[in-house]
Amino acid sequence: MEGLVTQEAAAMTAAAVEFCSTLIRFDTSNFGGGDSRGERAAAEWVAAVLTDAGHTPVVLESAPGRANTVVRIPGTNPDAPALLVHGHLDVVPAEASDWSFDPFSGEVRDGAVWGRGALDMKDMDAMMLAVVRSFARTGYRPPRDIVMAFVADEEDTGAYGAGFLVDKHPELFEGVTTAISESGGYAVHLPDGARLYPIAAGERGSAWLTLTARGAAGHGSRAHPDNAVAKLAHVLDRLASHQWPVQVVPTVGALLDGLSAHLGIEIDPADLTPLGDAARLVDATLSNTLNPTMLRAGYKHNVIPSEATAAVDGRILPGTEDAFFSVVDSILGDAVTRSHDFSAPVSADHTAPEFAAMAAAVRAHDPEALVLPYCMSGGTDAKAFDRLGIPGYGFVPGTTPPDFALWDYVHGVDERVLTDSLAFGVQVLASYLRTDPCFSAAI
Repeated sequence: MEGLVTQEAAAMTAAAVEFCSTLIRFDTSNFGGGDSRGERAAAEWVAAVLTDAGHTPVVLESAPGRANTVVRIPGTNPDAPALLVHGHLDVVPAEASDWSFDPFSGEVRDGAVWGRGALDMKDMDAMMLAVVRSFARTGYRPPRDIVMAFVADEEDTGAYGAGFLVDKHPELFEGVTTAISESGGYAVHLPDGARLYPIAAGERGSAWLTLTARGAAGHGSRAHPDNAVAKLAHVLDRLASHQWPVQVVPTVGALLDGLSAHLGIEIDPADLTPLGDAARLVDATLSNTLNPTMLRAGYKHNVIPSEATAAVDGRILPGTEDAFFSVVDSILGDAVTRSHDFSAPVSADHTAPEFAAMAAAVRAHDPEALVLPYCMSGGTDAKAFDRLGIPGYGFVPGTTPPDFALWDYVHGVDERVLTDSLAFGVQVLASYLRTDPCFSAAI
């Protein structure tokens, strides 16, 4: 695999490794429900790195200890459409007893940086900072303004992070027309040995439903047809067993078409085995899904409660929102009511020049790369910035050997990022950030 082999590339790689290790040592575990730690300290450290590079970042606290760092790096053409690059500083918790090392050690050994957040997504945060330092060291100015946001709370609702910035400080993103963040741009190995770099150009929406069934309270020893628990259980069984139809939305269709053309076979959505590891990019985005996740009712064996509630996690493909809620409501009927927190699905144009610029940056360092769009099964902070009319792509470039179980380490045990992946990723990111807004080429 060819790449940019220069002294500056080596310096960027060293910085990315150092910054990733340091960021992991900030325990920024997000336990949800407003319970988090370490984000303010991490945000202030990021601000110090940016200040040392000659910029003037702002640290904005949304609640005690919940902080975000934002900086605008001026480009040579202030009238050009600006780019937003955002990464989150919080991580999911890690149960230390399950790990073979301290999950917040940030240890660098055996060709990897080890610890919680190494892949989600302190690797990208580190690469962002390494590129900024490189630009400062070489005196380079990008062709357009680049806004970088290092945010809190992505691993929960985003309310203290991207949501706070969008609602309270939208002026920071003036002129921004495109955003990149997690999750995409990494190598996926195809059965024929080719390397696919999927770039996210869509995300399923999320509907976190709270279902409530009500009935008459009573004694557990008597027949009781108006039983709230039984009503809720019946509805949950129907929801969980509902067969959602296969719907190939445009982004997923583009991925399947591209893979079919590359592999020279017709891919049947009902059988994704010919795709190997790439099947994981498709299988969760061929339909809507809905899973019960929590139950709450009653307080004693022999007392029938008057109310029972359940939490249900619904994920919705772009363009299918109305159909999804219509099905849910038809199953709930009159027996169960619902409330919900809803984040609409989002899409970005995979035929746009911006997507082509990302693909060109990847191919500049891996000429044999196959670059295709895909739709994320979950969600990111892209949904918050979409409210400002900023379409988002998942683009965190990296590369791994075929035997590296990247998907298993994200939110998993013994998480780590390979230093070779950081070396590749930071070069690709730097090439993309040097792209002229006219998108003639990635340098």
